[in-house]
Amino acid sequence: MDEVSLVADVGRVKGSSESRRLRLAGKVPGVLYGHGIDPIDVAVNSRELRTALTSDSGLNALISLDVGGKNHLAMARQLQRHPVRRTIDHVDFVVVRRDEVVSVEVPIHLVGEALDVERADGLVEQSLHSLVVHAKPGDIPNAIEVDISELSIGESIRVADLKLPEGATTDVDPEDTVVAGQATRMAAETDEAEAEAAVAAGEAAADEGAAGEGEEG
Repeated sequence: MDEVSLVADVGRVKGSSESRRLRLAGKVPGVLYGHGIDPIDVAVNSRELRTALTSDSGLNALISLDVGGKNHLAMARQLQRHPVRRTIDHVDFVVVRRDEVVSVEVPIHLVGEALDVERADGLVEQSLHSLVVHAKPGDIPNAIEVDISELSIGESIRVADLKLPEGATTDVDPEDTVVAGQATRMAAETDEAEAEAAVAAGEAAADEGAAGEGEEG
């Protein structure tokens, strides 16, 4: 996983008016804590924070946070966003160690084309869009890719089928469905109608056969 660097201002004054002033100045108020250090009130450049959290690693980016000349390895957690603009109003930075296991939510990306499903006018239905993964910070994947090229109608890919990187685990039920090939309602109704027609044809043929035997008798 990539590591990004941020410089944090320290010694900010608490309070809603001070937080508004910081945001107007293009900064995001926050706090750094974890691993026994006393919480430190900080402020970071909003554009640099946005860049850090929109990298390939997303919200799971490892951040080398320079706080008063001292670097802390951290991850951004508990983001508070503006209800309308969705900009970050406040961020918690949690100190992590490279040798500890942390729990993060990793996005699930579908790759490939489910041609069998498409040919049958079906739908690829994704039930699970992210997975809680336990791993050391350096082993956290940017995303979990799921190849759906072999998926057919009536088949599914479960959590147990996912390929996690070495050292990563999950507590999610292995039987939970990640993605499935589903028949559309129209296709299902067509199949049902065809099945009913086949049954009716079979019954009609049987009746005709029975009638013919009766006439011969």
